[in-house]
Amino acid sequence: MTLYNAKSYRTSNPNFILIMADDLGIGDLGCYGNKTLRTHNIDKLAKGGVTFTQHIAASPLCTPSRAAFLTGRYPVRSGMAALSNIGVFLFSASSGGLPTEEITFAKLLKQKGYSTALIGKWHLGLNCNSRDDFCHHPLNHGFDYFYGLTVTSLRDCKPGEGSVFVAGVRAYLATPLQLIGITLISLEVLHYIGFLRIPRGALRYFFLISTVLFGLLLIFFYTFRYLNCFLMRNQQIIQQPLSYKNLTQRLTEEAIQFIGRNADTPFLLFLSYLQVHTALYASKDFKGKSKHGLYGDAVEEMDWSVGKILDVLEKWNLNDKTLVYFTSDQGAHVEEVSSTGEVHGGYNGIYKGGKATNWEGGIRVPGLLRWPGMVQAGVHIDEPTSNMDIFPTVVKLAGIPLPKDRIIDGHDLMPLLQGKILRSEHEFLFHYCNAYLNAVRWHPGNSESIWKAFFFTPNFDPEGSNGCYNSHVCYCYGRLVTHHNPPLLFDISRDPGEKNPLTPETEHHFYEILDIIQQAVNNHTKSLHIVSNQLSWGNILWKPWLQLCCSSIFLSCYCDHESEEKLSLPTA
Repeated sequence: MTLYNAKSYRTSNPNFILIMADDLGIGDLGCYGNKTLRTHNIDKLAKGGVTFTQHIAASPLCTPSRAAFLTGRYPVRSGMAALSNIGVFLFSASSGGLPTEEITFAKLLKQKGYSTALIGKWHLGLNCNSRDDFCHHPLNHGFDYFYGLTVTSLRDCKPGEGSVFVAGVRAYLATPLQLIGITLISLEVLHYIGFLRIPRGALRYFFLISTVLFGLLLIFFYTFRYLNCFLMRNQQIIQQPLSYKNLTQRLTEEAIQFIGRNADTPFLLFLSYLQVHTALYASKDFKGKSKHGLYGDAVEEMDWSVGKILDVLEKWNLNDKTLVYFTSDQGAHVEEVSSTGEVHGGYNGIYKGGKATNWEGGIRVPGLLRWPGMVQAGVHIDEPTSNMDIFPTVVKLAGIPLPKDRIIDGHDLMPLLQGKILRSEHEFLFHYCNAYLNAVRWHPGNSESIWKAFFFTPNFDPEGSNGCYNSHVCYCYGRLVTHHNPPLLFDISRDPGEKNPLTPETEHHFYEILDIIQQAVNNHTKSLHIVSNQLSWGNILWKPWLQLCCSSIFLSCYCDHESEEKLSLPTA
């Protein structure tokens, strides 16, 4: 592989546009081999820069992956990795979030004088102790400007799209509700035939409690959209509940305006799309136009948006001054199927599994980086890289020293991009399923092999499928996983689809490889410190005193200042 004749970092205070899709599969893009989805603008970005073919998300779930991306650290170091099965924030009124002591690249660049903005999805918490302390808000983590969602887009946010909680209700509440119903009926029958005398008051009391609990469940489903799906500008709610009408276009316009406002000053823009996490949506210009239903429409509208961002850089003559990076927070959610049977999840190409698993389909994500004049166009890099690498890359390019009071797990990509080194500085990468070490990747310096050892793997359901369809997502412990002793071992340089685990008979150095990986695990574990778990049950559950409401909770927390602002704009 021939790389660029490396130059010095000749541009002082370059601009940064960091674009992150949500749940996009590596196989959804033309530049990674897709032949049926039209992603011309993202493909153009790839042709103008470097394509990483082994770009790894630090976690296969939204919240921990984004925490790692912003801080350059494994999420377990910041407490952003769960010990329970719920590995992300689901409520706007949770108290957990990215700790204030964590350092994001936005915080460092803001101190250097950069204008910084986050447009789109945050998903790293909001408040701690009161509804207006905003301790986890983007503006408290280095962003000057925020326009977007503090949580995420869920099926529950869009009427008619069902609920993401149905699988959980079915798994954890269906049996108790059935038992309660059977118990009530049985007691009434026994009382009626005189076999068992039960005070009428006790039966009524039991029935009342059951009715109240069932009513609370219904209220939860009805109010979820109003309480959790809202759009904010900085620290003010401007639309509650969120409207999906032209949402990608609105995010794009916000990004274009931010770039225009800062065309003469250094800026950092983190454009964090809601697409293509469910609930899916597309504007009328894209709906029904792709070959892959609503999912394909959403991908193609996101590609249009990327094109608009590239156009505005051209308009303001900012191409040579701006590093543009594109990725996804994790792989496609293969279990996403609508109530009508339409596939709403993406395509992970040849790779096994998807979101919430550390099979390659869950963590191998698109990685594109363009910087004209500084990074050679049309290059493919096959070395292991991580979304944690963006932190040290951006910080060093801005002329800022890396923090010395903490471990930074990412590595500066520029030496690899400019050909100063030909091998990744990641000898080992550790793959966590929530807070549990799931697998380890080892790329020896004296070998082309890339070994990957699994300590446990999720139990796909139905058996023989490529995901956990009955639970909607795979989990990390208990009866839902299978532990392996010795660990499952793959050479993903020769078996990227992870189809053929190695054995002592097929790999002569089998135990030697596992011993070296275990030594790396021991060293890595020693580097971890006990921190507060931001995704504990106490931190992720809904707290009414933290609930934001733009009107009154008795008015269903409704407002639409976004539409009012658009209507009040003068017309030409």
